[in-house]
Amino acid sequence: MTDRELDAAGITDPALRTAYRVCRTLNARHGKTYFLATRLLPVARRPAVHALYGFARWADDIVDALDPALGTDRRLQAVTDLSAMLETALRTGRAREPVVAAVADTARRYRIPHAHFRDFMTAMRSDLTVTDYPTYADLRAYMHGSAAVIGLQMLPVLGTVVPQHEAAPYAAALGVAFQLSNFLRDVGEDLDRGRVYLPADLLAAHGVDRALLRWSRDTGRHDPRITGALEEFEALTRDVYRQAAPGIALLHPLSRPCIRTAFVLYGRILDAVARDGYAVLHRRAVVPRRHRALLAADGLTRVTVARLRARRAGHPVLPLPPAGAVTVPPGRPVAEETV
Repeated sequence: MTDRELDAAGITDPALRTAYRVCRTLNARHGKTYFLATRLLPVARRPAVHALYGFARWADDIVDALDPALGTDRRLQAVTDLSAMLETALRTGRAREPVVAAVADTARRYRIPHAHFRDFMTAMRSDLTVTDYPTYADLRAYMHGSAAVIGLQMLPVLGTVVPQHEAAPYAAALGVAFQLSNFLRDVGEDLDRGRVYLPADLLAAHGVDRALLRWSRDTGRHDPRITGALEEFEALTRDVYRQAAPGIALLHPLSRPCIRTAFVLYGRILDAVARDGYAVLHRRAVVPRRHRALLAADGLTRVTVARLRARRAGHPVLPLPPAGAVTVPPGRPVAEETV
Protein backbone atom coordinates (compact mmCIF):
# COMPACT_ATOMS: atom_id res chain seq x y z
CA MET A 1 0.00 0.00 0.00
CA THR A 2 1.56 3.29 -1.00
CA ASP A 3 1.44 6.23 1.37
CA ARG A 4 -0.27 8.13 -1.43
CA GLU A 5 -3.22 5.72 -1.41
CA LEU A 6 -3.56 5.76 2.35
CA ASP A 7 -3.24 9.52 2.53
CA ALA A 8 -5.84 9.98 -0.20
CA ALA A 9 -8.21 7.64 1.65
CA GLY A 10 -7.83 9.63 4.87
CA ILE A 11 -6.35 6.68 6.79
CA THR A 12 -4.01 8.26 9.33
CA ASP A 13 -3.72 5.87 12.29
CA PRO A 14 -0.30 4.13 12.01
CA ALA A 15 -1.50 0.68 13.10
CA LEU A 16 -4.49 0.88 10.78
CA ARG A 17 -2.27 1.94 7.89
CA THR A 18 -0.16 -1.15 8.51
CA ALA A 19 -3.31 -3.28 8.64
CA TYR A 20 -4.33 -2.04 5.19
CA ARG A 21 -0.85 -2.82 3.90
CA VAL A 22 -1.28 -6.42 5.06
CA CYS A 23 -4.48 -6.64 3.03
CA ARG A 24 -2.77 -5.22 -0.02
CA THR A 25 -0.05 -7.88 0.31
CA LEU A 26 -2.70 -10.62 0.35
CA ASN A 27 -4.35 -9.13 -2.72
CA ALA A 28 -1.08 -8.83 -4.64
CA ARG A 29 0.04 -12.36 -3.74
CA HIS A 30 -3.17 -14.33 -4.22
CA GLY A 31 -5.48 -12.24 -6.38
CA LYS A 32 -3.33 -11.20 -9.32
CA THR A 33 -6.31 -10.63 -11.62
CA TYR A 34 -8.20 -8.63 -9.01
CA PHE A 35 -5.07 -6.75 -7.95
CA LEU A 36 -4.34 -5.66 -11.50
CA ALA A 37 -7.88 -4.33 -11.94
CA THR A 38 -7.82 -2.58 -8.55
CA ARG A 39 -4.88 -0.45 -9.65
CA LEU A 40 -7.22 1.19 -12.18
CA LEU A 41 -9.45 2.60 -9.42
CA PRO A 42 -9.19 6.16 -8.09
CA VAL A 43 -6.30 6.13 -5.65
CA ALA A 44 -8.44 6.90 -2.59
CA ARG A 45 -10.69 3.87 -3.20
CA ARG A 46 -7.97 1.24 -3.52
CA PRO A 47 -7.37 0.60 0.20
CA ALA A 48 -11.02 -0.34 0.72
CA VAL A 49 -10.92 -2.87 -2.11
CA HIS A 50 -7.72 -4.37 -0.74
CA ALA A 51 -9.37 -4.68 2.67
CA LEU A 52 -12.47 -6.41 1.30
CA TYR A 53 -10.47 -8.82 -0.82
CA GLY A 54 -7.83 -9.33 1.86
CA PHE A 55 -10.39 -10.38 4.44
CA ALA A 56 -12.15 -12.73 2.01
CA ARG A 57 -8.81 -14.29 1.05
CA TRP A 58 -7.71 -14.61 4.68
CA ALA A 59 -10.96 -16.28 5.74
CA ASP A 60 -10.81 -18.65 2.77
CA ASP A 61 -7.24 -19.57 3.64
CA ILE A 62 -8.32 -20.44 7.19
CA VAL A 63 -10.93 -22.81 5.77
CA ASP A 64 -8.56 -24.41 3.27
CA ALA A 65 -5.26 -24.38 5.14
CA LEU A 66 -6.27 -25.82 8.51
CA ASP A 67 -5.07 -29.39 8.93
CA PRO A 68 -8.05 -31.69 8.17
CA ALA A 69 -6.67 -34.03 10.81
CA LEU A 70 -7.84 -31.54 13.42
CA GLY A 71 -11.41 -32.63 12.74
CA THR A 72 -14.43 -30.73 11.56
CA ASP A 73 -15.33 -29.46 15.02
CA ARG A 74 -11.95 -27.78 15.54
CA ARG A 75 -12.01 -26.22 12.11
CA LEU A 76 -15.57 -24.97 12.57
CA GLN A 77 -14.49 -23.44 15.87
CA ALA A 78 -11.74 -21.50 14.10
CA VAL A 79 -14.29 -20.05 11.67
CA THR A 80 -16.70 -19.33 14.53
CA ASP A 81 -13.94 -17.48 16.40
CA LEU A 82 -13.22 -15.42 13.30
CA SER A 83 -16.92 -14.58 12.93
CA ALA A 84 -17.06 -13.44 16.54
CA MET A 85 -13.94 -11.32 16.08
CA LEU A 86 -15.44 -9.69 13.00
CA GLU A 87 -18.77 -9.03 14.73
CA THR A 88 -16.97 -7.33 17.60
CA ALA A 89 -14.94 -5.19 15.22
CA LEU A 90 -18.01 -4.16 13.23
CA ARG A 91 -19.86 -3.27 16.43
CA THR A 92 -17.14 -1.66 18.56
CA GLY A 93 -14.52 -0.47 16.10
CA ARG A 94 -11.73 -2.54 17.68
CA ALA A 95 -9.91 -5.61 16.37
CA ARG A 96 -6.78 -7.43 17.43
CA GLU A 97 -6.08 -8.83 13.96
CA PRO A 98 -4.99 -6.40 11.23
CA VAL A 99 -7.05 -7.89 8.40
CA VAL A 100 -10.19 -7.73 10.54
CA ALA A 101 -9.35 -4.18 11.60
CA ALA A 102 -8.99 -3.05 7.98
CA VAL A 103 -12.19 -4.65 6.74
CA ALA A 104 -14.21 -3.36 9.69
CA ASP A 105 -12.82 0.11 9.07
CA THR A 106 -13.84 -0.13 5.42
CA ALA A 107 -17.32 -1.32 6.39
CA ARG A 108 -17.72 1.69 8.68
CA ARG A 109 -16.35 4.24 6.21
CA TYR A 110 -18.57 3.05 3.36
CA ARG A 111 -21.57 1.99 5.46
CA ILE A 112 -21.51 -1.54 4.08
CA PRO A 113 -24.37 -3.59 5.60
CA HIS A 114 -23.06 -6.01 8.21
CA ALA A 115 -25.39 -8.71 6.89
CA HIS A 116 -23.12 -9.11 3.86
CA PHE A 117 -20.24 -10.14 6.12
CA ARG A 118 -22.42 -12.52 8.12
CA ASP A 119 -23.61 -14.18 4.92
CA PHE A 120 -20.01 -14.54 3.80
CA MET A 121 -18.98 -16.23 7.04
CA THR A 122 -21.97 -18.59 6.77
CA ALA A 123 -20.63 -19.69 3.37
CA MET A 124 -17.19 -20.22 4.88
CA ARG A 125 -18.68 -22.54 7.50
CA SER A 126 -20.51 -24.39 4.76
CA ASP A 127 -17.23 -25.20 3.03
CA LEU A 128 -16.22 -27.26 6.06
CA THR A 129 -19.27 -29.52 5.96
CA VAL A 130 -20.73 -29.43 2.44
CA THR A 131 -18.67 -31.19 -0.22
CA ASP A 132 -20.97 -31.13 -3.24
CA TYR A 133 -24.13 -29.52 -4.57
CA PRO A 134 -27.04 -31.55 -5.99
CA THR A 135 -28.31 -28.79 -8.30
CA TYR A 136 -27.27 -25.43 -9.69
CA ALA A 137 -29.90 -23.82 -7.45
CA ASP A 138 -28.11 -25.31 -4.43
CA LEU A 139 -24.80 -23.95 -5.69
CA ARG A 140 -26.28 -20.49 -6.24
CA ALA A 141 -27.62 -20.47 -2.68
CA TYR A 142 -24.09 -21.12 -1.43
CA MET A 143 -22.63 -18.49 -3.77
CA HIS A 144 -24.89 -15.79 -2.37
CA GLY A 145 -22.60 -15.74 0.65
CA SER A 146 -19.34 -16.72 -1.01
CA ALA A 147 -19.52 -14.49 -4.10
CA ALA A 148 -22.64 -12.35 -4.58
CA VAL A 149 -22.13 -10.46 -1.32
CA ILE A 150 -18.60 -9.57 -2.40
CA GLY A 151 -20.10 -7.68 -5.33
CA LEU A 152 -22.59 -6.05 -2.99
CA GLN A 153 -19.84 -5.02 -0.57
CA MET A 154 -17.99 -3.38 -3.45
CA LEU A 155 -20.86 -1.18 -4.63
CA PRO A 156 -20.50 1.60 -2.04
CA VAL A 157 -16.77 1.73 -2.74
CA LEU A 158 -17.18 1.91 -6.51
CA GLY A 159 -20.02 4.41 -6.50
CA THR A 160 -23.03 4.32 -8.82
CA VAL A 161 -24.92 6.71 -11.09
CA VAL A 162 -28.23 5.19 -10.01
CA PRO A 163 -29.55 4.27 -6.56
CA GLN A 164 -27.47 1.37 -5.27
CA HIS A 165 -30.42 -1.01 -5.08
CA GLU A 166 -30.81 -0.73 -8.86
CA ALA A 167 -27.19 -1.74 -9.45
CA ALA A 168 -27.17 -4.44 -6.76
CA PRO A 169 -28.47 -7.38 -8.86
CA TYR A 170 -25.77 -6.80 -11.47
CA ALA A 171 -23.03 -6.49 -8.85
CA ALA A 172 -24.16 -9.74 -7.24
CA ALA A 173 -24.24 -11.49 -10.62
CA LEU A 174 -20.72 -10.31 -11.41
CA GLY A 175 -19.43 -11.71 -8.12
CA VAL A 176 -21.05 -15.03 -9.01
CA ALA A 177 -19.58 -14.99 -12.53
CA PHE A 178 -16.08 -14.46 -11.15
CA GLN A 179 -16.45 -17.35 -8.73
CA LEU A 180 -17.91 -19.68 -11.35
CA SER A 181 -14.84 -18.95 -13.49
CA ASN A 182 -12.61 -19.92 -10.58
CA PHE A 183 -14.63 -23.08 -9.95
CA LEU A 184 -14.11 -24.18 -13.55
CA ARG A 185 -10.39 -23.42 -13.45
CA ASP A 186 -9.89 -25.14 -10.07
CA VAL A 187 -11.88 -28.37 -10.52
CA GLY A 188 -8.83 -30.55 -9.88
CA GLU A 189 -7.55 -28.59 -6.89
CA ASP A 190 -11.00 -28.47 -5.29
CA LEU A 191 -11.39 -32.22 -5.81
CA ASP A 192 -8.16 -32.76 -3.89
CA ARG A 193 -9.73 -30.77 -1.04
CA GLY A 194 -12.74 -33.08 -1.13
CA ARG A 195 -15.09 -30.61 -2.82
CA VAL A 196 -16.96 -30.69 -6.12
CA TYR A 197 -18.58 -27.38 -7.02
CA LEU A 198 -19.95 -28.53 -10.36
CA PRO A 199 -23.63 -29.41 -9.71
CA ALA A 200 -24.26 -33.14 -9.47
CA ASP A 201 -27.25 -33.01 -11.81
CA LEU A 202 -25.21 -31.26 -14.49
CA LEU A 203 -22.49 -33.89 -14.16
CA ALA A 204 -25.00 -36.76 -14.16
CA ALA A 205 -26.54 -35.47 -17.40
CA HIS A 206 -23.19 -36.27 -19.02
CA GLY A 207 -22.65 -39.56 -17.21
CA VAL A 208 -20.13 -38.07 -14.78
CA ASP A 209 -19.86 -38.49 -11.02
CA ARG A 210 -17.24 -37.84 -8.34
CA ALA A 211 -15.67 -41.26 -8.88
CA LEU A 212 -15.06 -40.56 -12.56
CA LEU A 213 -13.57 -37.16 -11.75
CA ARG A 214 -11.27 -38.82 -9.21
CA TRP A 215 -10.23 -41.47 -11.72
CA SER A 216 -9.37 -38.84 -14.31
CA ARG A 217 -7.45 -36.78 -11.78
CA ASP A 218 -5.46 -39.77 -10.53
CA THR A 219 -4.67 -41.33 -13.90
CA GLY A 220 -4.19 -38.20 -15.95
CA ARG A 221 -6.53 -39.61 -18.57
CA HIS A 222 -9.22 -37.59 -20.32
CA ASP A 223 -12.84 -38.65 -20.72
CA PRO A 224 -15.21 -37.06 -23.26
CA ARG A 225 -18.06 -37.18 -20.76
CA ILE A 226 -16.12 -34.95 -18.39
CA THR A 227 -15.28 -32.58 -21.24
CA GLY A 228 -18.98 -32.33 -22.13
CA ALA A 229 -19.88 -31.47 -18.53
CA LEU A 230 -17.16 -28.82 -18.33
CA GLU A 231 -18.32 -27.28 -21.61
CA GLU A 232 -21.85 -26.99 -20.25
CA PHE A 233 -20.57 -25.41 -17.04
CA GLU A 234 -18.59 -22.93 -19.12
CA ALA A 235 -21.72 -22.02 -21.11
CA LEU A 236 -23.66 -21.57 -17.87
CA THR A 237 -20.93 -19.25 -16.57
CA ARG A 238 -20.86 -17.15 -19.72
CA ASP A 239 -24.60 -16.64 -19.37
CA VAL A 240 -24.05 -15.18 -15.90
CA TYR A 241 -21.48 -12.78 -17.38
CA ARG A 242 -24.10 -11.66 -19.90
CA GLN A 243 -26.55 -11.02 -17.06
CA ALA A 244 -23.96 -8.97 -15.14
CA ALA A 245 -22.61 -6.91 -18.06
CA PRO A 246 -25.23 -4.10 -18.05
CA GLY A 247 -24.27 -3.24 -14.48
CA ILE A 248 -20.90 -1.79 -15.50
CA ALA A 249 -22.63 1.23 -17.06
CA LEU A 250 -24.40 1.87 -13.73
CA LEU A 251 -21.13 2.43 -11.88
CA HIS A 252 -19.46 5.79 -11.38
CA PRO A 253 -17.51 6.59 -14.58
CA LEU A 254 -14.19 6.62 -12.71
CA SER A 255 -14.81 3.06 -11.45
CA ARG A 256 -15.94 1.54 -14.74
CA PRO A 257 -12.46 0.90 -16.22
CA CYS A 258 -11.50 -1.17 -13.16
CA ILE A 259 -14.59 -3.37 -13.25
CA ARG A 260 -14.59 -3.68 -17.02
CA THR A 261 -10.98 -4.88 -16.87
CA ALA A 262 -11.83 -7.40 -14.15
CA PHE A 263 -14.85 -8.50 -16.21
CA VAL A 264 -12.68 -9.20 -19.25
CA LEU A 265 -9.78 -10.73 -17.30
CA TYR A 266 -11.98 -13.22 -15.46
CA GLY A 267 -13.75 -14.03 -18.71
CA ARG A 268 -10.37 -14.85 -20.20
CA ILE A 269 -10.08 -17.65 -17.62
CA LEU A 270 -12.90 -19.37 -19.49
CA ASP A 271 -11.06 -18.83 -22.76
CA ALA A 272 -7.89 -20.32 -21.26
CA VAL A 273 -9.75 -23.40 -20.03
CA ALA A 274 -11.27 -23.99 -23.46
CA ARG A 275 -7.96 -23.35 -25.24
CA ASP A 276 -6.29 -25.94 -22.97
CA GLY A 277 -8.85 -28.58 -23.92
CA TYR A 278 -10.76 -28.48 -20.61
CA ALA A 279 -7.83 -30.21 -18.89
CA VAL A 280 -8.65 -28.61 -15.53
CA LEU A 281 -8.47 -31.94 -13.73
CA HIS A 282 -4.81 -32.19 -14.69
CA ARG A 283 -3.45 -28.63 -14.72
CA ARG A 284 -4.52 -25.08 -14.08
CA ALA A 285 -5.36 -22.99 -17.15
CA VAL A 286 -3.50 -19.67 -17.19
CA VAL A 287 -4.30 -16.42 -18.96
CA PRO A 288 -1.14 -15.55 -20.95
CA ARG A 289 0.91 -12.68 -19.56
CA ARG A 290 0.72 -10.79 -22.85
CA HIS A 291 -3.09 -10.86 -22.72
CA ARG A 292 -3.03 -9.46 -19.20
CA ALA A 293 -0.61 -6.73 -20.27
CA LEU A 294 -2.78 -5.71 -23.21
CA LEU A 295 -5.87 -5.56 -21.03
CA ALA A 296 -4.01 -3.50 -18.45
CA ALA A 297 -2.94 -1.04 -21.14
CA ASP A 298 -6.51 -0.81 -22.42
CA GLY A 299 -7.71 -0.21 -18.86
CA LEU A 300 -5.20 2.60 -18.35
CA THR A 301 -6.39 4.25 -21.55
CA ARG A 302 -9.99 4.05 -20.38
CA VAL A 303 -9.02 5.49 -17.00
CA THR A 304 -7.32 8.45 -18.67
CA VAL A 305 -10.37 9.13 -20.83
CA ALA A 306 -12.73 8.83 -17.85
CA ARG A 307 -10.65 11.29 -15.82
CA LEU A 308 -10.57 13.82 -18.64
CA ARG A 309 -14.32 13.62 -19.06
CA ALA A 310 -14.83 13.95 -15.30
CA ARG A 311 -12.68 17.08 -15.18
CA ARG A 312 -14.61 18.65 -18.02
CA ALA A 313 -17.85 17.85 -16.22
CA GLY A 314 -16.55 19.48 -13.06
CA HIS A 315 -16.42 16.36 -10.83
CA PRO A 316 -12.94 14.84 -11.29
CA VAL A 317 -12.97 12.68 -8.14
CA LEU A 318 -15.24 10.31 -6.27
CA PRO A 319 -16.00 12.06 -2.97
CA LEU A 320 -15.03 10.04 0.08
CA PRO A 321 -17.62 9.20 2.75
CA PRO A 322 -17.10 10.56 6.28
CA ALA A 323 -14.24 8.74 8.00
CA GLY A 324 -14.79 6.37 10.87
CA ALA A 325 -11.73 4.46 11.92
CA VAL A 326 -11.45 1.05 13.48
CA THR A 327 -8.57 0.77 15.91
CA VAL A 328 -5.97 -1.91 16.49
CA PRO A 329 -5.15 -2.28 20.20
CA PRO A 330 -1.72 -0.83 21.13
CA GLY A 331 1.09 -3.34 21.15
CA ARG A 332 -0.65 -5.84 18.90
CA PRO A 333 1.74 -7.00 16.15
CA VAL A 334 0.42 -6.24 12.71
CA ALA A 335 3.27 -7.53 10.58
CA GLU A 336 2.54 -9.64 7.53
CA GLU A 337 3.37 -12.80 9.46
CA THR A 338 0.16 -12.44 11.48
CA VAL A 339 -2.00 -13.36 8.49
